[in-house]
Amino acid sequence: MEQENRQLEEKKNPLGYAPVIKLIGKFAIPSIISMLVISAYNITDQIFIGHVVGMYGNAATNVAFPIVTFTNAFAQLLGVGTAANFNICLGAKNEEQAKKYIGTGLTLIPIIGFLIMSIVLLWKIPLLLLFGATDNVFPLAQLYVGITAIGIPFSLLFSTGSFLIRADGSPTYSMACTIIGAILNVFLDWLFMFVLQWGIRGAATATVIGQMISAVLCLRYFFHFKNFKIKWNMLGLRWNYVVKIVKLGTSNFINQTIMMLVNIIMNNTLTYYGALSIYGEDIPLAVSGVVAKLNSILSSFTVGLAQGCTPILSFNMGAKNYGRLNETFKKALAIALSIGITVFLLFQIFPRQIVSIFGTGEELYFQFAERYMRVFLFTVCINGIQPLSVNYFTGTGNVHQGILLSLSRQGFFLIPLLLLLPLLFGLDGALYAGPIADFLACTLSLTLVFHNFRKLSAQQ
Repeated sequence: MEQENRQLEEKKNPLGYAPVIKLIGKFAIPSIISMLVISAYNITDQIFIGHVVGMYGNAATNVAFPIVTFTNAFAQLLGVGTAANFNICLGAKNEEQAKKYIGTGLTLIPIIGFLIMSIVLLWKIPLLLLFGATDNVFPLAQLYVGITAIGIPFSLLFSTGSFLIRADGSPTYSMACTIIGAILNVFLDWLFMFVLQWGIRGAATATVIGQMISAVLCLRYFFHFKNFKIKWNMLGLRWNYVVKIVKLGTSNFINQTIMMLVNIIMNNTLTYYGALSIYGEDIPLAVSGVVAKLNSILSSFTVGLAQGCTPILSFNMGAKNYGRLNETFKKALAIALSIGITVFLLFQIFPRQIVSIFGTGEELYFQFAERYMRVFLFTVCINGIQPLSVNYFTGTGNVHQGILLSLSRQGFFLIPLLLLLPLLFGLDGALYAGPIADFLACTLSLTLVFHNFRKLSAQQ
């Protein structure tokens, strides 16, 4: 009887019967585009700032970037945790619990958003010093962060809301919310920086306005939710549901938080060892910011692909259709590797041309940028495997494995390597740390996922 009910539910919901590649395309493509557009907020600022303000402006946005990562960590915590629980409940045909998860998640968003904004505004100066701001960079970074902090609640709303909208079966609307805000951001960057000559203040203001528009569009969707109507009495902090949301979102949260720590350690490592080299302390800091934004483009593809697979994985885990879990992961893995190889070739063949998009600089600046891209990003071809594996375990409710993998690349491998290798190789040691950490994290991810495949196969 249980098997018959499961088969009947699968026929009702395309997540249980539609071709996997088609489903990945439906959910992943809008997710990827949304992630790319989120990256565009930062990349557009970097390009305009690089051409209008110069190298120190690029360094300033790099110093401010940990705040963006920290906000995104909470968006992942709330978005992934709420969406995964919501889809698992739908797969198990438990609509009442699904409603409570959505209501609890929506209540948490403004609370966390205003809390982060308050922390940043109150402790702006010590935070920027912690993030590696040099004397030349600090005034620009302080001005930039003072404005962009106002947009944190709106950024959290549209980033978290995108997860919930996709989970409700409307990935295209989610994508549209982000695209509209990003297009407005680009136009306002041009208006404020080139026409009105506001400098870095204009880039920050444009970003905040774009985030506000995206947030309003996301908020509008929740009055037209597909699976059920969201009512005011659904909102509230149900602590047992908060715990479960945090439980499934923790692995993604940890991954983003450790990315922030890596950014901070990298900034301080590059300025310290850069000052001992021919490049000085500002060139490595500026280059690191540019390359981080470039790497965010690849992350948009890989993380967007992983997030797009989550509803498929969660539903079929709830329906106990383990064969489709295996098929979804393997097909997504092939896509991730194809994307990674393409990006690897671009970064290796055209590093100077790519960096030039972000503004001009002296010859030493471009020399270091070429070396940084070719060495630190040497293993970008396998970078998609870890986030895909993390979302595989998150989407199927395997919290411990998801947390372990979230900690692996950045925490277990990259941070120790960033602290150790520069002692042996100086500035080059920071560059070698990237590809070594990528290889180790990839090996661990595939080992855990295929072990889980065998375990699930034995249960069928």
